[in-house]
Amino acid sequence: MTTEGEKTTASAAPAGSARRALVGRLSWGLADQAASSVSNFVVGVYVARSLGVTAFGVFTLAWVTYGVVLNVSRGLATDPLVVRFSGVPEASWRGAVARSTGTALGVGAALGAVCLAAGLGIGGRVGPAFAALGVMLPGLLLQDAWRFSFFAAGTGRKAFVNDVVWGVALVPAMVVAVRVGSVAAFVLAWGASATVAAGYGYLQSGIRPRMTEARGWLREQRDLGYRYLVENVSLSGASQLRAYGLGAIVGVGAVGAVRGAELLLGPFLAVLMGLSLVTVPEAARVLRQAPHRLGTFCVLLGGGQAVGALLWGTALLLMPGRLGELALGDVWTSASELIVPVSLGVAGAGLGTGAAAGLRALGAARRSLRSQLFASACYVSGGLGGAAVAGTVGSAWGIAAATVSGSAVWWLHLRSALREHHPDPIREVRTP
Repeated sequence: MTTEGEKTTASAAPAGSARRALVGRLSWGLADQAASSVSNFVVGVYVARSLGVTAFGVFTLAWVTYGVVLNVSRGLATDPLVVRFSGVPEASWRGAVARSTGTALGVGAALGAVCLAAGLGIGGRVGPAFAALGVMLPGLLLQDAWRFSFFAAGTGRKAFVNDVVWGVALVPAMVVAVRVGSVAAFVLAWGASATVAAGYGYLQSGIRPRMTEARGWLREQRDLGYRYLVENVSLSGASQLRAYGLGAIVGVGAVGAVRGAELLLGPFLAVLMGLSLVTVPEAARVLRQAPHRLGTFCVLLGGGQAVGALLWGTALLLMPGRLGELALGDVWTSASELIVPVSLGVAGAGLGTGAAAGLRALGAARRSLRSQLFASACYVSGGLGGAAVAGTVGSAWGIAAATVSGSAVWWLHLRSALREHHPDPIREVRTP
C-alpha cells in the first residue's frame, strides 16, 4: 500500500497525455484478452469438433472447475494487488507481486492436489480430465497472476506478450492432443502451454514468486482478500453448480450446448474480459485523480459493454448456419437455439461489471460481496429452475433474467457507496 508521501507521475500528467495513456492501457487489455481468448477458443473448437457434444460436456465440467479455482486465486492473490498496488512506485509493486504470485502458486499446488485426488477417485469419463486439470493448475494460476501483475503496473504489453507465448506453445501441444484424442489430453495440452508462459512471466518481470510469504500476504490483505474470495467463488461456484445441475437434469450434452453458445460469443467475451483486466486498476486511478468522475466512468463502462453484447448477438442471428457448423460441428444445432438468451445474459453481466469495477476501486468489499452473493443466488436459481421447467433453453432464459436482476443490485450498491464516499455537505450519510 502506498504511503502518503509516495506519488505517481500520472497525477501530474496533462489531461491529454493522461487520456492517451488510458486508451493505451485499455488497448493492451483488449489485445491481451484477444490473445488469451484465441487460445481458449481454439481448444474449445478442437474438442467440440474432434470428440463430439458429450465429450465437450466433460471438458466443460473441467473448465468450470478451473474457473472456481481461478477465482479463489484471484480473490486471495491478485484482486487485492490491483486494488492497492495499481500505479504505485515500482519498489512497492515488486514486493507485492512477489508475495501475490507466490500466493497464486500456493493455491494452485494445494487445490491441484485436491483435483488430482478427486479425478483418480472418480474414474470413468470424467475422472481423467479432472486429474489432468489438477496437475496443470499451478502453472495455469501463476500465468494468470502475471497478467494481473503487469496490468497493475500499467504494462499491459507484457501481459499481451505472455499470452502470445502461451498461444505459440499451444500449437505443438494441440497437435499431440489431437493424435491422442481424449479430453484429458486436451486439458494437459492447454495447461502445459500455460505453464510455459508462466515460466516466461518470471523472465519478463525478474521477480521470483515467494510461496513462503503467502501467509503474510493473506494476513495483510485479509480485509479485502477474504471478502473477494467469497465473492469470486460465489460467482464461479454458481456457474459450476448450474453446469453440474444442468447435466443432472437435462444431460451432459446440454452442458456442451451451453458452452457452444458461449463460444459463439467468444470474440465479444474476449473484449469484455479484456476490459475487465484493466477496469479495476483504471477505476482506482480515476478515484485517486478525479473522484467525482468515477460514477460516469462506471456508467460508460457498463453501458458500452451491454450495447456491445446486444450488437454481437444480433450479428450471430444473421450469421449463415453453415458458418456455425464449420466452427462447432455437431454442437452448432443445439447451441444456435441459445443465441438470444445467452446474448441477453452477457449484456446483463456486462452492465453490472461497470458497477463492480467502481465498488472494487472504492474498496467497498462488503457491498460488492452482498451484490455478488445476490447475483449468484439468482444465477443458480434461474439456471436450474429454468432447466427444470423448459430444459436447456429454459436454463438459458433463466440465466438472462438472473443477470439483469443482479446487475440492478450492483448499481444500487454503487450509488450508495458513492454517496458515502462523497457525503452530502448538509446531511450526514451513515453506513447502514
